Amino acid sequence: MWEAIAAEAAAESSLWAEALVRRDGSAVAAPVFSDLGPPLLALGVETIYEGYLAHYGRSRLFAPADEDVALLLGDYLYAHGLVRVAETGDVAAVSDLAELISLCAQLRADGRPGDGAAWAGTCALLGTGGLEPARDALRLTGDPGPLADLARDVAGPERVERALAAHAVLVG
Repeated sequence: MWEAIAAEAAAESSLWAEALVRRDGSAVAAPVFSDLGPPLLALGVETIYEGYLAHYGRSRLFAPADEDVALLLGDYLYAHGLVRVAETGDVAAVSDLAELISLCAQLRADGRPGDGAAWAGTCALLGTGGLEPARDALRLTGDPGPLADLARDVAGPERVERALAAHAVLVG
């Protein structure tokens, strides 16, 4: 998975190639949220999450030279990940991930917590529906509990807690 993300990014732009932590595409990386959802969508989800990390955290694969490169790289990875998911034909999953990106950007802009629960809930229920009331609870009242609860119900508490712990390390 990591080699595919790195190789395709490097082929797309010399900026991304220069930002690679390891030029051979190898990385010490583990999936964070893609393990909570359908395996068919894992590569797309981790590509999008890597974009999120480029914007707001510590990337597992890239070390951009500056904030401008990090922003552009994150946007590229968001778009590329959404294309990967769209290629599966799962329009509902694309919609869920686009909503996730928007919700997390709003949380970050407002300086509010809850992005981990948003990622966990979205990935656990990716493309299956039923996320809107839980997303509204986070968006409108700042309550991440419903999204985290949905994730635990679907993916299991141990897997969700492991993903949230890994996320906390990567985004601080």
